[in-house]
Amino acid sequence: MNLRGLQLLAGLLLLAGCAGLGPREDVGGQGTASAWRQHKTEVATIDGWQIDGKVGIRAPQDSGSGVLFWLQRRDYYDIRLSGPLGRGATRLTGREGDIRLEVANQGRYQAESPEALLEEQIGWRLPVSHLLWWIRGLPAPDSKSRLTLNADSRLARLEQDGWRVEYADYQQQNGYWLPQRLKLFGENLDITLVIKAWQPRRLGL
Repeated sequence: MNLRGLQLLAGLLLLAGCAGLGPREDVGGQGTASAWRQHKTEVATIDGWQIDGKVGIRAPQDSGSGVLFWLQRRDYYDIRLSGPLGRGATRLTGREGDIRLEVANQGRYQAESPEALLEEQIGWRLPVSHLLWWIRGLPAPDSKSRLTLNADSRLARLEQDGWRVEYADYQQQNGYWLPQRLKLFGENLDITLVIKAWQPRRLGL
C-alpha cells in the first residue's frame, strides 16, 4: 500500500473511532470526571424500576400536582399520573412504535411517539424518551449535553436539547445513588418530581 493509501486508511480509522465516541458531554462542577464515569456506568446497568412519588406541573394554561407511579421493564414503560391539572388519572404505556395514552373521561389514544401523543392530546412538549435517562440522573446518550457535577460526582445540573434539569437530592437504593428530587425546565413547561420510593432492578441478570 502506498503512502496515500495509508493516509486514507488512517483517516477512515480516525473517523470510525470518533463516531464510536457518541455525543459529547461537557462536564464541569465540583466532582471529578473519573468518579462521574464510574457512577454513570453503574447506574446505566439499571434497566427496570418502580417509582412512587409526586409530580408538580406548571404550564401556561394549567398547573397542579398529583401522584406519580412509574413501572419500567427494559423498553416497556407504564407511567401513571393521578390528579394533576384537574384531568383525573392519566396513563402512558408502551414501547417503541406502540404508545398508548389513557385520559380519564376523555378516551384512549395511540401513536408511534410518546412526545407526539402527549403534545397532541394534552399540549405538553415533554421529552419522554429522555426522561428514561434523566430520571436515573444520566444524560440521554443520543445528543450533546452540558453537565454540572456536585461534590459527590453526581449530576447537579443537566442541560440537553433545550431542557434544564436540576437535581437537589439523591437516595441510595440497592447500592445505587438515584435522584430523589429533580426539577425540569422546558419551553412553557416546568416539572417537579419528588421520588418517595425507588425500586431499581437489573433485568439483564
